[in-house]
Amino acid sequence: MSKLKFLILLTVAPLFMVPNAYAQQTDVDPNMELEIDSEFMPEADFEAPVPANAPSVELTPQILYQFLIAEVAGQRGQYEFAARTFADLAIATRDPRIARRAADAAMAAKQMNLALSQTRLWFELEPDSLAARQTLANLLAAGNHLDELATMLAKDLAEDGPRVGESLLRLSRVMTRHPDKVAVVKLVDQLTIPYENLPEAHFARAQAAVGINETERALASLDKALALRPQWELAALMKVQLLPRGAAQTAFLKSFVERNPNAWAMRQTYARALVGDKEYAAARSEFRAVLEGMPDNVEVTYALGILALQLEDVADAERHLRRVLEVGKGDQNPVYFYLGQIAEDGKRFDEALNLYAGVSSGDHQLQALLRSAQILARSGRTDEAREKLVQARSLAPKEEPRLLIAEAQLLRESGRYEEVLKLLAEGLKKNPEAPELLYESAIAAEKLDKLDLAEKWFRKLIALQPDQALGYNALGYSLADRNLRLDEAQKLIDQALALSPGDPFILDSKGWVLFRQGKYEQALAALKQAYTIRQDAEIAAHLGEVLWALGRVDEARALWLEAAKAHPSNTLLAATIKRLSP
Repeated sequence: MSKLKFLILLTVAPLFMVPNAYAQQTDVDPNMELEIDSEFMPEADFEAPVPANAPSVELTPQILYQFLIAEVAGQRGQYEFAARTFADLAIATRDPRIARRAADAAMAAKQMNLALSQTRLWFELEPDSLAARQTLANLLAAGNHLDELATMLAKDLAEDGPRVGESLLRLSRVMTRHPDKVAVVKLVDQLTIPYENLPEAHFARAQAAVGINETERALASLDKALALRPQWELAALMKVQLLPRGAAQTAFLKSFVERNPNAWAMRQTYARALVGDKEYAAARSEFRAVLEGMPDNVEVTYALGILALQLEDVADAERHLRRVLEVGKGDQNPVYFYLGQIAEDGKRFDEALNLYAGVSSGDHQLQALLRSAQILARSGRTDEAREKLVQARSLAPKEEPRLLIAEAQLLRESGRYEEVLKLLAEGLKKNPEAPELLYESAIAAEKLDKLDLAEKWFRKLIALQPDQALGYNALGYSLADRNLRLDEAQKLIDQALALSPGDPFILDSKGWVLFRQGKYEQALAALKQAYTIRQDAEIAAHLGEVLWALGRVDEARALWLEAAKAHPSNTLLAATIKRLSP
């Protein structure tokens, strides 16, 4: 038969169902899902070589018509019609190419009985076709035709001669289609009996045993395979996967690598196991050995860079990571990020910003943006820093409250309090019940003496978190600091203290409200307790003011001097000292 090669420039008449003369009844499940390596119904390959045993058939109008309507049906997704039409044509012509086409269409239509019958015909017509053999084996396994499959595979293995080992390794791929894994184990054991002198036979048995979760049985088969071929990495890697993580696994890896120093895959696995055991120096040594044998291996180069960072060998880390960038393979985002960290730690800030800008996606992108914002903020480039935070918000909407607070902090440090309040208020519109936003918004309002607004947000925070001390303490201190509603302020602070006893900042609030009430000795006791727990600048400012009010001026000055040395930039402490001790 000459090659079918047509240029279809016509409108096909309405399709009709061609009677199917080859519908065999088998017990294949018609709804069965079958995994195949290529898409169903690919376009016909008319340029493919004609099989040597292809029949010589006259290209009649009827054959041409059937072929065309089947092709068009397949392209339109009418796979069942295409499959049955191709099947009739395959029976009539006995052409293996058309039988294959019929099998493809039948699988696309999930007509597994027809797919099996057409694949049998295809294999019958083209017995040397590896594709036909593999497809038939897959369908037999999936359809529970174990006896037929066993006969077929036994015959194939017997005829494979010196390549029988490769065929044994393919057994598991065929058997994964079969739902009864216990039956698979029995079949593999039976098929491999004549080949027990080959390591591949024991490897196939190990794979089948894994299918029924018999780990010990699989390990025993792998040990037999390795006894026959001690340097076989494939079997060794499978054994590693089956061994429990820990001493036994590491000991096997170490032993195998010592006996086979050029087993690079196993050596990499051993190095990763050492990393898992936090044996970083030993892991680094193994990865270095692998890199000597595989100098172009990017994964190993990257691993060495990360291990060098872990071991604080910054120069070596940078050298390896830059090499990864030069090669330009794989995901470059983490490489840019870690190089950015190295540059930032080395105070090469412009370089760090450029490297962080290279992180365009992945897990490190958010951190790169935040670190860039920090660098820009420290350099006084507040607006550029804000742009980074805005970009971060779009990237991680769930983190928006935290990122808004970070942006507000930038503005606050620049004294732009009105912008702080506006930014946070906008954030509250989107996240009206975000506790951290409520707190920061209230603090911002308080800074601008918008006390009604601050109290509204503090009280909402208390309502949302009645078991948390933060809202009670913040509102109580705000009132006490302005000498307003002191009894109410004390109740709020006492409630906070009951929820969080011993908190130095709440003790500071307690001391401050007592001071406002004129209870100096009680205030002194509370503030001393707070300062003992935490030597904070604002606690020192309050404690010093109470001492000053009690006439213990020298003690106050000494305390302030000590605190000012530790916290030279604290505005409240500086203002208190200036006000009381000019």
